[in-house]
Amino acid sequence: MKDLKSPVRPVPGPLYETRPRYAGVLLPVTSLPGPYGIGDLGTEARAFADFLSAAGASLWQILPLGPTGYGNSPYAAHSSFAGNELLLSPELLAADGLLTNRELTELAERFSPGTGELSGPGVDYGLVRAEKIPRLKKAARRFLAAARPRDLRISSGGDFDDFNRFCRAQAFWLDDYALFQVLHTAYGDARWHTIWDDALAKRDPQALEKIQNEKASEILEWKVLQYFFERQWMALREYVNSRGIRIIGDVPIFAAPDSADSWTHTGFFCTGPDGKYSVVSGVPPDYFSPTGQLWGNPVYNWEKLRASGYQWWIDRIRRLLSQVDMFRIDHFRGFVEYWAVPAGNPTAERGAWEKGPGEDFFRVLTKELGQLPVLAEDLGFMTEEVRALRDSQGFPGMKVCQFGFEDMKDGILDSRHLFLPHNYGYPWAAYSGTHDNDTTAGWYSALGDADKKTAAAYFNCPPKAGEFAWGMIRALMASHAEYAIFPMQDLLGLGSEARINTPGTCGRENWSWRLGTIKAGTAPRFASLVSLYGR
Repeated sequence: MKDLKSPVRPVPGPLYETRPRYAGVLLPVTSLPGPYGIGDLGTEARAFADFLSAAGASLWQILPLGPTGYGNSPYAAHSSFAGNELLLSPELLAADGLLTNRELTELAERFSPGTGELSGPGVDYGLVRAEKIPRLKKAARRFLAAARPRDLRISSGGDFDDFNRFCRAQAFWLDDYALFQVLHTAYGDARWHTIWDDALAKRDPQALEKIQNEKASEILEWKVLQYFFERQWMALREYVNSRGIRIIGDVPIFAAPDSADSWTHTGFFCTGPDGKYSVVSGVPPDYFSPTGQLWGNPVYNWEKLRASGYQWWIDRIRRLLSQVDMFRIDHFRGFVEYWAVPAGNPTAERGAWEKGPGEDFFRVLTKELGQLPVLAEDLGFMTEEVRALRDSQGFPGMKVCQFGFEDMKDGILDSRHLFLPHNYGYPWAAYSGTHDNDTTAGWYSALGDADKKTAAAYFNCPPKAGEFAWGMIRALMASHAEYAIFPMQDLLGLGSEARINTPGTCGRENWSWRLGTIKAGTAPRFASLVSLYGR
């Protein structure tokens, strides 16, 4: 296996001794190309790892891997522990003898193959679920039928005994998740707190036992799909690591209201006397939205979590660390204070800042799990208390280059802005943009003429949107930031049509973009900058 570049930072030494700096690419697994309607963990994922290796990148940043629910956002998953079944590779299941070649062909025919750099209209989540989940369940039933006499070994090394070991080791979340998915299917909705039968919503023991007996085979199928995900993901991670690339995962700070987490651990969330959420999460008006962002996730009851020794969070991070090499903490400031909005408000404007667990939380996690390999998403309105917590833990914060130009007016730029590359220090994580930003080419195209001229002059690049993106890439590569990470769309110079997400909206186009053909010369061009600037 090729050695991974170590994240350990040496103590600065004599003149000319430099601290390690890294370059990477941000691309969600869902955005990978392929014939089955959505990116998956198979051939194209390995091909992308090969591209990253050829480009000299040492990091692949992904988004959360959980099973997406309403709005298809990976930050509102049905579980904080489970993998997204839609990411399973049908081709790998066929190689294991669990799907036929004819079934692969039939599935592929349901999706129009994309051409060029945009793969058709993107991911149609409704169609993907309707077409893919039944076939995945068929593969699960075949596994169970063949594996019971232990005459089947899947290609990634698993067998029925291994499946049973997986179920025992992951029972603390898997049992409830599998039942949750069965009930979600039965009710046609995951909103357990408003749609489900009251006895099941409140987890009455007799009601749970009855449904577990009635739906035992369906529950088992969902467990098998999670086992498939475990085997496919671990095989992919091993391949990515063998190419000298570390995977950066992502942990959303909040759990979704329609999730197995909130259903199973109701006491860890703030609820009123009627059992419904009393306050929900969001952020006040900011760069992304003049009315704030009303996320709607239930807010934690941190007192009860603290009394439990934060065990749910410890289990959550331990699970994530078994899957990735590093991870980004979404909305880091929420651990110091979070924006709580009374339930029922249509926007996030009428909220208040409430205290989070602070340093006590990370002290307990570090004691249990060791030093955490974290990038802290510290964007938005920061306070000295948030900065102090970030720095006390040794977590690199984030700098998004586009934000460095947010105060520019009539072509006048404030060169002191901390998000401009010449002001980056070590160990920041620098981004041209994130999944919540427009692509750099799209952002540049929307500037006024005077601002375009100033921005192009700053990066000393031609005033063309696609080339402007490369000017920004070069500047971040040359900066002192420890990590320089770029959305794949910026390497391709793509415009707003390739944007991943628009915060505060729930449109069909969000989270749906897919990668097509990568332009020839992209990898060598990126690799030349990696080499030139010692990343």
